[in-house]
Amino acid sequence: MGYTTYTTPDPVLLDGFQAITKPGQYGYSMEAIIDQEMVDKLEMDRVESLKWSESKLKNPRRKSVRPEPWEEVSEGGYKVKFRWKEDQQIPIVDSEGEPVTDPNTPLYSGSKVRIAFYQKPYILQDGTTIGTSLKPISIQIVSLSSKAGVDKGGVDLDHEKAAALFGKTAGYKASEPNVERPAEDDTVSDEDDF
Repeated sequence: MGYTTYTTPDPVLLDGFQAITKPGQYGYSMEAIIDQEMVDKLEMDRVESLKWSESKLKNPRRKSVRPEPWEEVSEGGYKVKFRWKEDQQIPIVDSEGEPVTDPNTPLYSGSKVRIAFYQKPYILQDGTTIGTSLKPISIQIVSLSSKAGVDKGGVDLDHEKAAALFGKTAGYKASEPNVERPAEDDTVSDEDDF
């Protein structure tokens, strides 16, 4: 089965826990907000992916389908989660297409990126549960936010091919970092106790 590569045309907002430039306890992860138009494309692709998974089941009548790998969080806004293992590092480029290799790049919730990814069907080991997951191919950093969030397979791609997926855009440059800092709230003082 071939995969369709999706690229977010506009930068998307990272939202939630991010372990993009260095792995967390369970490997790499990224959470972002995508729009209705992208979800519409993914839903059409999901139908075909689930048909493929169902064709591999021994008893399709007993199938159980996992929920979509996106969740509506606002009107026309959907949170998507990406997970990948440490041995599956993906290229990360800046707005000029230059590689970002510093694991301490502050890529946290509030940053904006463009993502190239595909939707992959799966069958769980129980032999009856099917679903789809989203797998990143490459990430382009458009802007960084300095506030931290609280909360095998794929496509072989190098930094040059990753940069070609996105092209150049105005924004973050690995050679000239310019991190946005959150505005200080003048209404809160150190004397306020809660």
